[in-house]
Amino acid sequence: MQTLLSRADRALGRLDGAIHTLPDMDLFIFMYVRKEAVLSSQIEGTQSSLHDILEIEAQIFSPGRPDDSREVLNYVAALNHGLARLSELPVSVRLIREIHEILMRGVRGQERQPGAIRTSQNWIGPAGRSLNEAIFIPPPAHELARLLGDLEKFIHEETAMPALVKLGLVHAQFETIHPFLDGNGRVGRLLITFLLCQSGVLTRPALYLSLYFKRHRQEYYDRLQEIRNRGAWEDWLAFFLEGIASVANEATETCRKISRRREDDREMIMAHMSGAAGNGMKVLESMFRRPIATVGDIESHLGISYAGANKIAKKLVEIGILQEITGNRRNRHFIYARYVALFAGD
Repeated sequence: MQTLLSRADRALGRLDGAIHTLPDMDLFIFMYVRKEAVLSSQIEGTQSSLHDILEIEAQIFSPGRPDDSREVLNYVAALNHGLARLSELPVSVRLIREIHEILMRGVRGQERQPGAIRTSQNWIGPAGRSLNEAIFIPPPAHELARLLGDLEKFIHEETAMPALVKLGLVHAQFETIHPFLDGNGRVGRLLITFLLCQSGVLTRPALYLSLYFKRHRQEYYDRLQEIRNRGAWEDWLAFFLEGIASVANEATETCRKISRRREDDREMIMAHMSGAAGNGMKVLESMFRRPIATVGDIESHLGISYAGANKIAKKLVEIGILQEITGNRRNRHFIYARYVALFAGD
């Protein structure tokens, strides 16, 4: 366990350092938050991809898009809300209820008391099965106030326990309490990010474990259930710490690839756009924040004519930096595909 903890701590340290080498940390966080939202929602059965979410935010209509994208967008909103609230409200039952209300707003499960601690029994098991056939039955509703109060005290208790071990315990205990009628898995994974930032383990919200949990979905569920069945906390913590090290190392490598991608594309613009290179650079930097844009977006960003913006977009497509994704002659949208690909692998 000490070896796993040491490996996870080192991986987080490298990630924190790598983030600070990026030209703009917020651009990395912008995309990484959306990747986490997609993966965490996919664990619960949604089909929307990272491309779907970016297209929706760019207001691109696609009749073949999955209709569950609202759940992913809610996850982004809940994550951003929680991170913003941490400056004035620590991780608490109150904050958990706030993010749950945002998470469940206007999506499936919205009739199941968004933002409210359940007042009836729930259970975990195959769809359509009864309580008698449940794999796990969480604590009854009348116990939830006490259990959540104990969990909140544990979160804020001063202890010599390593922060990552404590985080693993909190996540597992929250999932076992299962305080909501729906959305418990997503809220529990959001808590990991909030606690990493609140504890100071990371200076920026740049570690998201849904990638690891999705790859090992059945083991994730099995490890949690083995805690309930036989108190297998050590097995769960080993799995959890391995996940932190794995995802942190991958995120660090993504940071390196972003820096290389940026430098390569800047060199490409300098080599092929001559007098328009300055505007090409400005468009490139804007695409890190919003990787899908229209000619009108480029026109507004650069403060030039529509015709001039169209020429810039056309040249960036010619040299392979942007791709046109609608196939239209009008209302065209361009994507910085090689950048998005660094996040969209899973």
